[in-house]
Amino acid sequence: MKETIKNNFKTTIELLEKMYSDENHTDSIKNAAKTIIESYNSGKKLLIAGNGGSAADAQHIAGELVNRFYKNRKALSAISLTTDTTVLTSWANDKHFDNVFERQIEAHGREGDVFLAITTSGNSKNLIHAVKKANELGMQTIGLLGNKGGEIKEFCKHTIIVPHTDTARIQEAHHVIYHTICELVEKEFLDDVKIT
Repeated sequence: MKETIKNNFKTTIELLEKMYSDENHTDSIKNAAKTIIESYNSGKKLLIAGNGGSAADAQHIAGELVNRFYKNRKALSAISLTTDTTVLTSWANDKHFDNVFERQIEAHGREGDVFLAITTSGNSKNLIHAVKKANELGMQTIGLLGNKGGEIKEFCKHTIIVPHTDTARIQEAHHVIYHTICELVEKEFLDDVKIT
């Protein structure tokens, strides 16, 4: 039991250190934050979706941006597409689960908005369809991904890829990444600090 605990901590630490030392990861996180900031500065919004644990992450991000992260500041429009059970279940029942996020992008997405797709595999059909719809509408698309990015990376305008195959380890890195993005976005609307 103790060995499992230590191994999990060690693996996560090594993964984060690997990402920390690679400027490509730093740049991809910075670019995602800048994309969201530019959208907010234009009066637009952020739409977020994922499946399973990534659905919870989508809700988590929306909570941090609509409410607050570290500081009190104006509310920022962030909508998790995983929370409306009536829309999700009616569309999945009447049509297909592969299109539950695409349908909501069609309803809520506008040119200049941002869609953030969270998937550890990069192969979730419902997120791939949603990204394609977002691109069609002229939205900015960001993929928070794992492993090698999967099929979805070909359709996202911006990607942040956690280079690991273990879903739990990828999700742990995703938490660090999206908390960092939330902090960068919040600072922009707090102190007038610009990301260069």
